[in-house]
Amino acid sequence: MNNQIYTAEFELRASPKMLFPYLSSPAGLAQWFADDVTIDDQKVFNFVWDDTPHYAKITALRANKYVKFEFIPPNARVLTDTAFLEFRLDQNELTQSSFLKVTDFSDLENEEDLRELWSQLVGSLREAVGG
Repeated sequence: MNNQIYTAEFELRASPKMLFPYLSSPAGLAQWFADDVTIDDQKVFNFVWDDTPHYAKITALRANKYVKFEFIPPNARVLTDTAFLEFRLDQNELTQSSFLKVTDFSDLENEEDLRELWSQLVGSLREAVGG
């Protein structure tokens, strides 16, 4: 498995304070990012896509600024040097627009597919926040 890094930036018309729960909480992520998202008592997130679980743990977080999820094998429950996903928020003080920078380190190799996937996902996020 060769992981590839994909980075994209999207403008959103919502404040970082409003956007951050959509990027860091199970309820927020379930509205736009995955079919379902839950968290267990050990703070392991379970992202479900097409009835398949994908487990991740937050390894970096700064409120209203960034969150990083590192994905772990479903049975291991420990972090490995595998895929990660990072969301970073910046705000343009002049326009009051926020910019979401997505860094996706995964085994998806087709950059065009990743670009289309993230455009659709962020479109769903825009609908959820109204921005």
